[in-house]
Amino acid sequence: MTSRKTILIAVVGIGPLLSCTNEKVKQRQVKPNIIYILADDLGYGELGCFGQKRIETPNIDRLAKNGIRFTQHYSGAPVCAPSRCVLLTGKHMGHAQVRGNDEWGARGDVWSYKSMLADSTLEGQRPMADETITIGHKMQEAGYKTAMFGKWGLGAPHTNSIPTKMGFDFFVGYNCQRMAHTYFPTHLYKNETRFHLNNDTIAPNTKLDKGADPYDINSYKKYELNDYSSDVMFDELTGFVEENKDRPFFMYWATPIPHAPLQAPKKWIDYYVNKFGDEEPYLGEQGYFPCRYPHATYAAMISYLDENIGKLVQQLKDLGIYDNTLIVFASDNGATYNGGTDSPWFNSGGPFKSEMGWGKGYTHEGGIRTPMVASWPKKITPGSESEHMSAFWDVMPTLCEIAGIETPDDTDGISFLPALLGNKQTTHDHLYWEFPSYGGQQAVRLENWKGIRKNIMKGNMELELYNLDEDIQEKSNVAGQHPEIVKQMEEIMVREHVPAESKRFQMKELGD
Repeated sequence: MTSRKTILIAVVGIGPLLSCTNEKVKQRQVKPNIIYILADDLGYGELGCFGQKRIETPNIDRLAKNGIRFTQHYSGAPVCAPSRCVLLTGKHMGHAQVRGNDEWGARGDVWSYKSMLADSTLEGQRPMADETITIGHKMQEAGYKTAMFGKWGLGAPHTNSIPTKMGFDFFVGYNCQRMAHTYFPTHLYKNETRFHLNNDTIAPNTKLDKGADPYDINSYKKYELNDYSSDVMFDELTGFVEENKDRPFFMYWATPIPHAPLQAPKKWIDYYVNKFGDEEPYLGEQGYFPCRYPHATYAAMISYLDENIGKLVQQLKDLGIYDNTLIVFASDNGATYNGGTDSPWFNSGGPFKSEMGWGKGYTHEGGIRTPMVASWPKKITPGSESEHMSAFWDVMPTLCEIAGIETPDDTDGISFLPALLGNKQTTHDHLYWEFPSYGGQQAVRLENWKGIRKNIMKGNMELELYNLDEDIQEKSNVAGQHPEIVKQMEEIMVREHVPAESKRFQMKELGD
């Protein structure tokens, strides 16, 4: 368990019980609705409120203006599945069940899109244990109606590790993160059943037709089908809000945006083509699909998501429940480098480096420090900012405290509710990550210090040390100048690591 410094926390009431004959209205007044929005591969610097200059995000910026920005918030891991496991279970990577992307390849040809369409048992990832307790379970315990929309990535169809068996009353989205490698899939899942969209099969990584002109927009028509999955999921999401307006609900919106491939609604692509001008096409050399206007399309995806967040906020206001709703926005890891994205051009990492080796997949700041914004009218001071050092494993205890229920004893997190409300906050002594991919990595954040081990599985156990106050881009390794800090971090790395149960996530160099 992560050690922590203890500071007196002011007791905060969620709200006075008001006399009311309608029990549903009474519940709504006492317990706030909670909406947690998780973007996919969105970099620290890709929102206007975090310094972005080229991509427009007025609705998320407005949430920050009316709420709070967390400037030292970290994801659970530098890639999708483990980060989501940490978020939902409250256990950091040294204790988490899922510590990397595990496509469960022993089942067969899981990377064949057509094979997965023919056989649903090839979809999904290796499942979590049946007894896993998630945030969804805890919110159900607190009396919330729960729902998830978007990308799951933590189990597979026909197992118990699916949203409806992991704490969510309602689910619409991608069960499998590989299937989310297109925004025009043949199907999504509603609860436990496939429902088919009006799209033909275009497998990810399909290149342009032979002889096609890469500068002719018509050469890319086969990648633009009928039903855009994010439209479908958003329609279901707003329907859930309407249906549950008279009772407390918890909604986990795990949008696949802006994860590659580069596919977005035409109106937003046209908007950014007009703004950015002509550009060189992306031909699919780094995976996913070719794209005529890669910069414009990437920006379009983010602005499309921002537009839908604005629509959701307006719906909450129209229903009269906005003032009693906590909205949190974050990203599962840092900006990516493949699929035609261009992190340096957008300055996606903000103050951090985010290109290959520094962003997604790596425990440098550009890979795991992510933007977090929270809005809660009359609770959070508008325009506030927090430097509180927090991470995904803190979300479980935070939401449990807000919902008025006990946090599981085995969580690694601490509630950041006091920081949300501007009160005195218990702090972490340190934060810890490990990642058995991209060579094998460990990382520790200790006050202003950041320690990283890379290429562990190649026999390297040397720890690099960076002073983030002086070197935010982690360029100058000062381990040789501070042996006492290095020793302290090495001790943390030993103490926080429990051997992974899955062989895929084990690192023998750490004693697994």
